Amino acid sequence: MIMNGNARRWTLSALALLLASSVPVSLAAAAAQPRESSPISEYEPAESLEGNFLSAYIAGAAKDTAAAASFYREAVKGDPRNAELLERAFVSLLADGAMTDAFRAAERLSTREGANGLAQLSLGVRQLKAGQYSAARQSFGRSGKGAAADLTATLLTAWSYAGANDGKRALETVNKLRGERYFNVFRDYHAGLIANLVGDKAEAERRLKAAYDADHNTLRIVDGYARFQAAAGKTDLAIQAYTDFDKVLPRHPIVTDALDKLKNGKPLGQLINLAQEGASEVLYGLGSAGSTQGDELPAVVYLRLALYLNPDHGVARLTLADTLDRMKQVDRANEAYAQIPAGSPLKLNADIQIGLNLEQMGKGEEALQHLNAVQKERPDNIDVISALGNVQRSRKNFADAAETYSRAIKLIGPGQEASYWTLFYFRGTAYERAGEWPKAEADLKKALDLISPTQPAARAQVLNYLAYSWVDRNMNIDESFKMLKQAVELSPRDGMIIDSLGWAYFRLGRWDDAVRELEKAVELKPGDPTINDHLGDGYWRTGRRLEGKFQWQHAKDLNPEPDDLAKINAKLKDGLPELEKPAVTAQNPPAPAEQTPAPVAAPHNAENPELPKGAPAPSEPPGAADKVEKKPGG
Repeated sequence: MIMNGNARRWTLSALALLLASSVPVSLAAAAAQPRESSPISEYEPAESLEGNFLSAYIAGAAKDTAAAASFYREAVKGDPRNAELLERAFVSLLADGAMTDAFRAAERLSTREGANGLAQLSLGVRQLKAGQYSAARQSFGRSGKGAAADLTATLLTAWSYAGANDGKRALETVNKLRGERYFNVFRDYHAGLIANLVGDKAEAERRLKAAYDADHNTLRIVDGYARFQAAAGKTDLAIQAYTDFDKVLPRHPIVTDALDKLKNGKPLGQLINLAQEGASEVLYGLGSAGSTQGDELPAVVYLRLALYLNPDHGVARLTLADTLDRMKQVDRANEAYAQIPAGSPLKLNADIQIGLNLEQMGKGEEALQHLNAVQKERPDNIDVISALGNVQRSRKNFADAAETYSRAIKLIGPGQEASYWTLFYFRGTAYERAGEWPKAEADLKKALDLISPTQPAARAQVLNYLAYSWVDRNMNIDESFKMLKQAVELSPRDGMIIDSLGWAYFRLGRWDDAVRELEKAVELKPGDPTINDHLGDGYWRTGRRLEGKFQWQHAKDLNPEPDDLAKINAKLKDGLPELEKPAVTAQNPPAPAEQTPAPVAAPHNAENPELPKGAPAPSEPPGAADKVEKKPGG
């Protein structure tokens, strides 16, 4: 026996600990095919129980669920009585989306260890999908204790009553939820959806309005409330709800689609039409909340269960894909994007992100081909054209990227520039890298003027780029340092922005100030080769040459870009060249004669920043991630 089999609760935090040694990513993906029952046969099993367990453990640590599930399955064959080993295999299968195999493992766990909460939850979900509502309630009742478990079991039980057309018991069950504001909003939201499904329109309106009044910045609440009002003939209230949300988070595809339909007299349809869809909404809400809070691995489990109940839940599918993206599971993310229904307003967003991901995977030509094909279908879509520019910029085709961004900017409607400030920012960075500084400066200033005060992190990025570019050109020195310090204040935990401030000090010959800031940056981003390289330069100039060489060696070991590696090797051999003139300071603006071996013309990570989403990412469910804190340009 490798380990003891102890029952675990399945709150988000506990499940995260379990998944930490057993979860996702696959190197081969059948892009358009669901994975609910696909076999796992991509990995050659080890020859021993210990070998399979170790392989599974390592795969889990690397978040490679496909490999973890495959090796845990083999390990269970070698030790079939080991309950905890079976539990790990079950969780890995569930997170990987191999639902048939996961349910088989859940059955075995339930037989051996009736208190396994996640196994009981999963079996209840399967029973609910099959319309076995009474059996599902029994499974949910055995699914564990604790706040997350009680919330989930209570809401799923309520939806099982709704499925049996027992609206009274369903609402009585939902009303048992009491506690924090989040619980209350979630309770009213689901109570409203249940009441609407069972035909109690008055109660549905009361509860959905209560949820909306408490939280009108959450897309799922807004969407559910507005769809109900539209169906009741109150189109003006529906339009107002969507319009107010659009002011907070502009251009969300679901909101844009709904407004277009309402203004053209087309019906929207209800958010929930079956109890299974309502139960899927519960699991989606938990999954998206976990994803937003950084609990990606348990979030994937809840999202897989949500999609098992409702494969056409486009927002859940996109949230799963986005979560996999953040987990660096790009292949698996593209698989999820490709499965979003063709008729969904989120389909275009998914198609764009597939192209951006192909570029991140090193498939630049394929990315361009994919996005060009999407553009042929939507030739005047700003987001598609912007995505093409992002790929060109990522591939260092800066002049082409600037031209592409210009095409997108020409399509911006009157009064809509603030919603597209990233186009000016990205075109500015492309102009700067193409050597057209006057155009770049104008665009960067424009972007800075357009950014909303509610986006401090985005403002910090633009301040960082513009100010550093000035410093690099020995322009507006005093203003530049004020802006860089402001950027640090706005994003005090952003190691790359602090690196820009430190490197600006270095370029001006203020070595001690540079080292102080660069040490902070390295502490925040210890695995970044550029920051470590910069700190090595700072140490060298302050006379700490042994430490400088150590830092350069560390930067070399962190897999820098080829051009940077050559410069680091030269510094390891010969150090930095001696200064020929006095160092420049803010009070002494002429440029120094020295050019360091690794000068940069743009702030660190600005040349090829993380590619943004092609269109607004879907918001999360009530009380979770679809608040207004979105990535810039998303």
